[in-house]
Amino acid sequence: MAGKNKQDQSRHDAVTKKNMEHGPSPEKSMAPGMENISPEAKEKLEALKKKLEKFKNKLVAKFDNYIAGVALMPPAKTEDGKKPDMDTINVLVLVDDNDSQKMSKQELKDKLDSVIQKIAKDIDKNIKPQTVIYTELWQSCYDAKHELLQLIAVSAPVHDAGMLAAIKIAEVHKTMVLKKFEKYIVSYVLSGSLVRGEATETSDIDVMVIIDDTDVKKMTRAELKDKLRAIIIGMGIEAGEMTGIRNKLNIQVYILTDFWDSLKEANPIIFTLLRDGVPFYDRGLFMPWKQMLKMGKIKPSQEAIDMFMSSGEQMLKRVDYKIKEIGMEDIYYAILTPSQAALMLFGIPPPAPRETAKLMREIFVKKENLLEERFVDILEKNIKIRKELEHGTKEKLTGKEVDELLTNADRFLKRIERLFKQIEAKKEKENIINIYDNALSVTRDVLKLCGHDKVKDSELEKIFNEEVICAGMIPKRYQRTLKDIISAKKDYDAGKLSKTDIESIKKQSNDFLKYMIEHIQRQRGRELDRAKIRVKHGDKYGEVILLGKNAFIIHDIDNEEKEITTAELTPKGDFEKIRSSTLEELEKAIVKPNISSKVFIKEKTFENLKAIFGKDVEILVNF
Repeated sequence: MAGKNKQDQSRHDAVTKKNMEHGPSPEKSMAPGMENISPEAKEKLEALKKKLEKFKNKLVAKFDNYIAGVALMPPAKTEDGKKPDMDTINVLVLVDDNDSQKMSKQELKDKLDSVIQKIAKDIDKNIKPQTVIYTELWQSCYDAKHELLQLIAVSAPVHDAGMLAAIKIAEVHKTMVLKKFEKYIVSYVLSGSLVRGEATETSDIDVMVIIDDTDVKKMTRAELKDKLRAIIIGMGIEAGEMTGIRNKLNIQVYILTDFWDSLKEANPIIFTLLRDGVPFYDRGLFMPWKQMLKMGKIKPSQEAIDMFMSSGEQMLKRVDYKIKEIGMEDIYYAILTPSQAALMLFGIPPPAPRETAKLMREIFVKKENLLEERFVDILEKNIKIRKELEHGTKEKLTGKEVDELLTNADRFLKRIERLFKQIEAKKEKENIINIYDNALSVTRDVLKLCGHDKVKDSELEKIFNEEVICAGMIPKRYQRTLKDIISAKKDYDAGKLSKTDIESIKKQSNDFLKYMIEHIQRQRGRELDRAKIRVKHGDKYGEVILLGKNAFIIHDIDNEEKEITTAELTPKGDFEKIRSSTLEELEKAIVKPNISSKVFIKEKTFENLKAIFGKDVEILVNF
């Protein structure tokens, strides 16, 4: 047998080291409580350890990393019930034969066994090795003979590349699971890279538990799975503590019906588990399935084949959609939102998206001469592309177009950062009165969202603290900032505020304004969603947006040329003075702070919906 390459050897050594760290040491396994034994017994134990270490070293030197494990077995039971020979040292040698191809498995085992027996005899005639190859071990599991597994579970590891630890913890965990849930357990299977001979030092010990849910009456199948899964995984943690093999057991729990559906749907994970898995326990289902898969009797359904066939095209469509979304949403908002922020920092109320570029040009390019025209062109082009994609006049974006958009967006954002600094420098000339007015104004806007439309200056700080800060809507530090701004105004009026104090309060104010505006935008977005009524009439979908005393009706939301009407909303819910409207008027209305925090749909509203959309109108919820 030729040795595996150096890379395999390094991997093997790393796995051995890792698992020996997690598993019990030979000293602790063979001699618990060594400090309490007699000197004579301790001397014998040390001698035994040296013999086993020498035996292990010779095996590894001879067979390289084909030696998967060496373990000291308990004394063998005698058939006549007599006391076992305590001088005999029973040792299990586990051999990885996964890549053996030049001879039969039995020939390989016989050849290995003769060499191993000789090595043992040369060290000590009392060492009685039992050579076991992976094929033999797995076959015993296929035949439902688990004596070897049980023997390994109680053995003390001298050398382990990972398999001994896996078998030990899996056997302990399996026993715990069967003791409590044997009625429901169909199969307990060891699987994954360890079984395939592909394990690395970071590999988990993968086990699969199949639960019989065909006779569940007192709970749903999902409840059964969740309940048993939680307990079974908890047992895995307990098994790790018992064996000292912690954080290695990876448990997958399947219910029988789902497992069967996955087989029919050609789920690759389930096929792999069935092909490679080794049953540590089986009630007679896993092995027949495994054999039928090997024989080619388990085949994917036509639906599964069709699904796999179409998956490539679907994935490409998904890529197109993602690219489209990048241009339509991500890059668009990446430059739109900072642009709006720049306008807000300058003192402009949050503009509607389609007004942003126009305001940027009028204020920062033409009026203040702070920004170059080409950067507004970038924003306008992005808005134009988004509109074309949204309306379908442009079907898709190419990779080249996305690269160009990203490059321009990056340039734009760097320039906007500099614009922020320019605006801040310009704003340094403003006095504390503007800071005070802006802070109180945005605070009033926040309070309006809470239902306080008119608040006196003297009561503003108190109500803001009671309604917003104490309600946990905004961090408490902003209550202190508002208090500092109000105090700064008083000090300014009294001539007590220095230039350094003004600069300090300006910084606090900028942070305050930015956070409050973002809070307002988030809150208004949520309230706008709550103010919408989605309806279905015939094969069309419409939308009614209730904005304070006005209502806007979009008759067909899927139509590019949207028909929009508006009406006054009476206290009883009637629609009065219905007239044609435009998308621009709707956007302006949305920007205004006229959305109620509570929207009630009254009986008259339903009657008006029938009059507008027809008697077959349906109201959609959770759309």
